[in-house]
Amino acid sequence: MISSVEKLIKILDLFTNEEPALGNKEIAEKLNMSPSSSHHLVKTMCKDGMLIQGKDRKYRLGWKLLEWSSKVMYQQDIHLEAGPIISNLVLQFRGNSHIGMFHEGEVRFVMKMSSPHAEHMATYIGARKPAHCTSSGKVLLAFNPSFIQPTFAKGLLKHSTNTITCINQLNEELKDIRKRGYAISDDENDNGMYGVAAPIKSYNGQVIAALNLVGERNYMIGKEKTRIIQSVIRSAQMISKQVGYMSLM
Repeated sequence: MISSVEKLIKILDLFTNEEPALGNKEIAEKLNMSPSSSHHLVKTMCKDGMLIQGKDRKYRLGWKLLEWSSKVMYQQDIHLEAGPIISNLVLQFRGNSHIGMFHEGEVRFVMKMSSPHAEHMATYIGARKPAHCTSSGKVLLAFNPSFIQPTFAKGLLKHSTNTITCINQLNEELKDIRKRGYAISDDENDNGMYGVAAPIKSYNGQVIAALNLVGERNYMIGKEKTRIIQSVIRSAQMISKQVGYMSLM
């Protein structure tokens, strides 16, 4: 007989980017369990924050997993692994670089470095920014469909000149981000600022964080623009490799 712990793990493994939400009947059928048995397990998982149930009565991965993911990143010495990579990035360009993770419709910064002559930004480790109008947030939304509803629930509030406040427009933007592999925030969160972000992946290819570089708009869209984008993407890929992701490409 499969142990309760193994059953919990199997339930968590059912949730994918393609199927971010599942009903109790679907879970039971996929695991060849009775609906009553799966219902008992998912209710326990909801109570502990491993799953959440939406208004559609379907279940999605819960915030407890994000908390665990954050702890794993620290325990894997993410600062030690990512530090030299981000340091090199901010020495090449004039900007502020952060590693951000998703939390309840927002991006929480778990790491920050700035180049010596970067425009001052009122950000710090632990600071939170809206997901819908930051480059890091849009990367996390684009590659994690389960993050979209909590973000919409907070409201797409206007923070700067170009903030996207229309759900349909944001969805189109997220499609473009998935295609090109990076996101930008052009005067969307802070006036006069421009950000570029790329995904950081875990060992199984899941996007668990985003790396960005944010700077004064005129500088960021100037002659260094292409090189900045390429460097942010390459730096995020290097960090992904350090935390266990192995690309097959």
